[in-house]
Amino acid sequence: MFGLPGQTIEVWRETLERTVSLQPEHISTYCLTYEEDTEFFLRRARGEFRQDSDADAAFFEMTMSILEAAGYEHYEISNYARPGFRSAHNRAYWSGSDYLGIGPSAFSTVGMTRFQNVPDFRRYADTILSGKPATGSVEQLTPKQKRGEKIALSLRTLDGAPAKLLEPFPNETREFVKLGLLQRTRDNFVLTHAGKSLADSVAEAFI
Repeated sequence: MFGLPGQTIEVWRETLERTVSLQPEHISTYCLTYEEDTEFFLRRARGEFRQDSDADAAFFEMTMSILEAAGYEHYEISNYARPGFRSAHNRAYWSGSDYLGIGPSAFSTVGMTRFQNVPDFRRYADTILSGKPATGSVEQLTPKQKRGEKIALSLRTLDGAPAKLLEPFPNETREFVKLGLLQRTRDNFVLTHAGKSLADSVAEAFI
């Protein structure tokens, strides 16, 4: 994980090089996100921590450079793998397939229905042991939501988003191509190298 308070680019380089030396088949790297209801979020609000988007971009650029040079395929914004070792589970999730989440707070999506398990682990355990469903909340997705999520998730991948999915957004698509953030590859649109650093902003335009 990069973008941590006090972390330097030199420390991150050493972390990446040490990781590569261990020769794992798959590596996931994430930028720290300041989520609400966490200690990190509260400390940032108090001014103890701050997020530097320029520094985060530098961390990300270094990650791509070092891991790709070491032979890892950058097949999703946060994931790198040796040939033949892409995560099957993650690829199904990114393509919009159904999935089941197990445990407190876990999300599941089946068809157009998304549900979350109760977050309290004691209540979750008691409910499961009593033989009852531990569902805490249920959301019915709309076709628009489903399409937006599929675009956002698929754009994060090496294969990109099917051009057909972006047809309702001709102006946005043309603009991102003009800016050098998207490019057409056969029947898909994929993020360029520059676009990968702005993946969330690009995806947001299609949601």
